[in-house]
Amino acid sequence: MSNPLFNTYGNNNVIQKLQFKNSYNGDPKQQIQQMLNSGQLTQEQYNQAVEKANQLQMLLNGFKNI
Repeated sequence: MSNPLFNTYGNNNVIQKLQFKNSYNGDPKQQIQQMLNSGQLTQEQYNQAVEKANQLQMLLNGFKNI
């Protein structure tokens, strides 16, 4: 049986995110707000990222019930 996380996000992508998470220091909410204020991140990009995060959270919560 295939792994739905790897099918959705890709093995390399997951590894890169874990490496980033382990190396990141600081307040993520503050960093996001700075990116929005500076124009590095648009409101649309932010909304899309929040939607993806919510979908991933629902998927992970589904695994808890297995």
